Amino acid sequence: SFTISLRVVDNITVMIKLRPGVSPSCRIHVKNFIRSELKIKPGENVTFAFTCSNPEKYFIMEIQKNIDCVSGPCPFGDVHLHPPGLPRLNRTFIWDVKASTKAGLELKFSTPWLRQIGPGETCPDFVSYNINSCIDKATVNIGTFCRNGSVSRVKLLGGVVMSLHLPWDSPVTTSGFNIANRASIKRLCIIESILKGESSITLMSPNYPLGFPEDELMTWQFVIPSNMRASVFFHNYSLSNCERKEERVEYYLPGSLSNPEVFKLSDSQPANIAGSFNLSLQGCDQDAQNPGILRLLFQVVVQHPQLNENVTHLVDLSKEWNTTVTIHFEGWPSRIPLMSEPICLICKDPRTCDRVLTLVSGAVYKISFLCKDLSRLRITAEKGISCADLQWCQRKIYSLSVPKTITQLPIRLHKFIWKLSAPDLINIEIASPSLKLQQHVPEQRCNTSYSYSIVSATPETELNVGIFCPGGSIEKIQMRNNITISLKTFGKGFLNESNSQDLKMSFVPHIKDECTFTVSPDPKAKVYLQTPSWPYGLPPYVSISWYVVVPSKQVARLGFSKDRMGITCETGRAYVNVKEDTLGAEETVRREDELLPEPRNMYHNFWVNVSNCKPVDKTRLALQFRVTFADRRIDLAVILAVVAGVGVLAAIGLTVCCVKKKKKKSQNPMVGVYNANVNTSMPGKQGLFTKGRKNNESHVYAVIDDAMVYGHLLKESNGSVAPEVDVYRPFDGPVGSLPPSPPPFSFRKEIKHSPNTEEPPPLTDTDHDTYTFAHQKSGQLEDNGDTNEKSNGDTSMSLLENKEQDGLVE
Repeated sequence: SFTISLRVVDNITVMIKLRPGVSPSCRIHVKNFIRSELKIKPGENVTFAFTCSNPEKYFIMEIQKNIDCVSGPCPFGDVHLHPPGLPRLNRTFIWDVKASTKAGLELKFSTPWLRQIGPGETCPDFVSYNINSCIDKATVNIGTFCRNGSVSRVKLLGGVVMSLHLPWDSPVTTSGFNIANRASIKRLCIIESILKGESSITLMSPNYPLGFPEDELMTWQFVIPSNMRASVFFHNYSLSNCERKEERVEYYLPGSLSNPEVFKLSDSQPANIAGSFNLSLQGCDQDAQNPGILRLLFQVVVQHPQLNENVTHLVDLSKEWNTTVTIHFEGWPSRIPLMSEPICLICKDPRTCDRVLTLVSGAVYKISFLCKDLSRLRITAEKGISCADLQWCQRKIYSLSVPKTITQLPIRLHKFIWKLSAPDLINIEIASPSLKLQQHVPEQRCNTSYSYSIVSATPETELNVGIFCPGGSIEKIQMRNNITISLKTFGKGFLNESNSQDLKMSFVPHIKDECTFTVSPDPKAKVYLQTPSWPYGLPPYVSISWYVVVPSKQVARLGFSKDRMGITCETGRAYVNVKEDTLGAEETVRREDELLPEPRNMYHNFWVNVSNCKPVDKTRLALQFRVTFADRRIDLAVILAVVAGVGVLAAIGLTVCCVKKKKKKSQNPMVGVYNANVNTSMPGKQGLFTKGRKNNESHVYAVIDDAMVYGHLLKESNGSVAPEVDVYRPFDGPVGSLPPSPPPFSFRKEIKHSPNTEEPPPLTDTDHDTYTFAHQKSGQLEDNGDTNEKSNGDTSMSLLENKEQDGLVE
């Protein structure tokens, strides 16, 4: 059993009650009564017991002491935990001190002092203090605190309600603070914090996260050794709607000639402060209809002066345009650093420092760092390039390289972003002439110190073109719409490789596809390519093309990674087109419901095009293909066929030579005799020759056979005299407008001169000029006639022209 005896003079009340939400399985036994709660007032002496062995699971206890400093003297000094002999329950000691608003009360805490925590947070040892200020009938929550911190004193105007929460098994036996009387502080409260050595403290305005009282003033005092440096950071704040005055913060800074220095809550707060300083928060008269909320959560970081504090770095952005450079902590902006993390500050002057510093183009900056480990800092930069007039900007080539003023900083570049915009009918081309680009695919991953992420976007859709790195085969990429290119670095190697950047950008006329790649690989290269937005698939109705350059004396092997597109179209059709870029090349086309082309050899530059439809739900068009290169080789069967063909041709040639020699020995020369009485023109063929015979040379022999002589030589020696060979004798008579035609079939036999034949009339300029050919043997002429009959039906070709072609064949 337990006995609690309370003196009247102590003005203490003890209340034991069930914990909220716990079933009354345990009761309090007082004399002959069983109760679920017990209240012991001043002057009472009560003995009680619990009906269970573990009452700490069911009951809590409140011990409240009322102190009146208005009607009588205050019991200043150490505050004790009375009464003794209390049961081991979770308990809360409450000191309710009434005081005049003309006087101030000071709560002074013994070491290890206090640390403020936010709403919902708990202390590691579950021992916590709560301080409330009471002005007239209004209560303001100054804050909740744990032990082991830097808050050493809290001064309040008027009364105070101080609470100490102890768990049932806590070994704490003292309150840890005392109460002192002070003169009026003329503000809501003053919180003093003593920071020794390198440390960090987080503090909140009263009532946080609710609103700071209207038109109130409070102060934080920071006691810091003069050889240390302090910086202030506002992490969370909001402003109320003011009718009069302005919400602000005021600083009293050491060595300042303009104290107090006034800042808005939205300003960058002072940093690199040498020694102790004060910070005050001032409210305003709020709008009665819409007051809003003034609240503030901030951090004070104390550091040793850095060795590189006075080392400045020049960042010259005077020649840059439309560019921003942000120096920030690692993980910004998605990650908020923990309050306990060491602070790295970037300063653009000795007093203006912050965790994040943004520099804009057109100026020169001298920055310094307050940071022990610069490897925790990063740089993110952004540059915008746009074109409104193609005639003006098409003449310019833009370099997409990181400026040296950024790479020379001792901070690692995290990302450089180029935002490229162009109006309709103007497109963007990026090229890497020397390094070329490699697409990051599972079979061929990038292992360089940096890569490019390329995204083409419109207000309606976004096309993730892919991730690329230097050292590949893609020479250029042409894209429609606005483009975002993000250079991202990996490790420290970029500092060495940054000098070799060669990415260029230019504006080009409109292209038909959303994206066109030009692939120019090195000999014997292996190129892996995939459609944009991999693996999520192309957006509907998007068309992508690749133009692959096949190196000289090489053959390319094109193969797709799967045999089908793997989609079903809801609207339209999807196609894959493959075609060599050569005259007369056959185009291979496959629809989404057909098998993709089998692996094939490409001997010329070729196109690959993928065009999407609107697929049904849960199907996406995503394709991968590979192009490999090898030297051109002649197949063994081809070699044997060529050798056999040469042998056959040699045999035919030998046979022809023998036959010709035999014919020359056995045959008389072939004689051509002109006959003007024969009409050899073909009707309906005059339109084939636009020139008249006077204007062309169709009547001239193109080839004179070595066994042919003119007819008048037949009169000499019955042919015993050898004919003149290779002698051309021009015809001097008038000519017609049509070329010679093959003779009619009635002239296939050898011509004989009859004594009754009349003399031919003289030649006139007529369209019926003919040539007659006399042959020694009728068989040869008949053979020639057969050959003409088997031709393609072109009877406008003369026999001499046939002879020319026969000669070429031989």
